[in-house]
Order: sequence, then C-alpha cells, then structure tokens
Amino acid sequence: MELFAKKSLGQHFLNSKHVLDEIISTATIKKDENILEIGPGTGILTQALIDSGAHVVAVEKDDRAFEILKVKFFQDVLRNQLELVHGDILESPVSNLKSHSFKLVANIPYYITGAILEKFLEHGPRPELMVLLVQKEVAERIVAKDGKESILSVSVKAFGEPKLISKVPRGAFTPPPKVDSAVLKIENISDTKFKEKNIDPKRFFGVVRAGFAHKRKILIRNLEAVIDPETLKTKWAQLSLDPKIRAEDVSPEQWFEIVARL
Repeated sequence: MELFAKKSLGQHFLNSKHVLDEIISTATIKKDENILEIGPGTGILTQALIDSGAHVVAVEKDDRAFEILKVKFFQDVLRNQLELVHGDILESPVSNLKSHSFKLVANIPYYITGAILEKFLEHGPRPELMVLLVQKEVAERIVAKDGKESILSVSVKAFGEPKLISKVPRGAFTPPPKVDSAVLKIENISDTKFKEKNIDPKRFFGVVRAGFAHKRKILIRNLEAVIDPETLKTKWAQLSLDPKIRAEDVSPEQWFEIVARL
C-alpha cells in the first residue's frame, strides 16, 4: 500500500539517501542507544536508525502510516528493536523513555516545530541530543546571533547548543515542500544553567516573552509590564546594559543575568 502525504499533518517524506546518511552521521548513534523518532511516515529514517543498531521508539499519529509501519517492521517489533507508538507526540507522555537517556532524531512536521522543542526542552524528558529536519528559516533563526535573537533561539540556547549542519533542497522530499529545509543539531542538552543560577524556567521564559512582546519597543519598556519600573531602573544600572537595547540584541547568557538580578 502506497502512503500519500496528508497536507493536514504537514507530511513531506524524505527521499534522499544523502540527507538520510547525514542525519545518521550527525546523530553519532551507538549500538543499542535509545532513539525517539517523531512521525516516521514511510519508515525510511526508521530503517536507517534500526540499521545503525539503535533501539527505536517511533511515534506516529497517522492511522494509515501506523498500519503500514506495523507490517513493514513486524520483525523489528518482534525482536524488540523497534517500538511503534500510535499517537500524537504532543499528547503522548513518552513515559518509557523517562528513565533512560535517549536522542531525538526525526523529520518533524514543520508546523509543530516550536511545540516539539518546547515539550522536550522546557518540560522533558530531555534528550541528550536532537537531530531534526526543520524549515531552513527556522533553523537559521534558532542559531542566530549578533542582534537577531528571538524567543525561539533564546529558548533553545538556554538548554543546549544548536548548530545548522546543512541545508536541504525541496527536492529531497515527496511531495516537495514550498520552502527549503535544514538539518539542525542541538547538543549538550540540560537544565544546568537554570540550576546554577537557581532560576525557575517558568519565571525565565515569562520574562523573555515579555521582553519580546513589542519588537519596536526597547527592552526595558517591555519589561515594565511584568516588573516594577522603579525596581527595573535600579537593577538595570547594575547590569551594565545599554538602556536602549532591544530584546533581539540580548544574548541568552545576558537573559540569565537579567532574570537572576530581577
């Protein structure tokens, strides 16, 4: 049975062996490592992960794809190298990975990229490494620096180290998306920075989101919505930050300093 992509699920199936090999190489998979795959679709990445010797947990929302995958990978499921989970990754607790270290390797639907990153970085369980096929512009925004930070880039860098590995042309997918893609690697994932500064992530992101609320405003004016203006003025002088600095010019390290002092 041939699987046709569903637009409503943001499906674009990878068809490039070159990109596939690059994903596997970037993930540096060791035998029997635990890998979480989101939206396996036709199973091309799933097969490559299995061939690399990994133990794979693949979560598939699409009823049609799930039935095809059950047949295609029957033997792999039987010998416990693959666990197929039928469900929505944003609603699935992934409880079977909570007590194990794992890597997240996937060609994810672009429209839930932010939600997936939030789920596995802010809330956990956190993978030790992510290798994701994402929209090129999103990958560029995540790795951005020098005055181009965003809520997304600060969120990712607060927990890990993102790197754009390579750009992927539209023709590497069936059907081809309307935008180019990229292989994004996020490594050294942990909540160490929050623990070291004794900062609650919920508080941290509340301040960051307030800081980015109005792009045309300078940062200190945006923060007045969540912090007493007089307190803010006093603490700001201690931070040695330009009073006219905007949120996009503040590095993740500076955000930690801002929240810690406030």
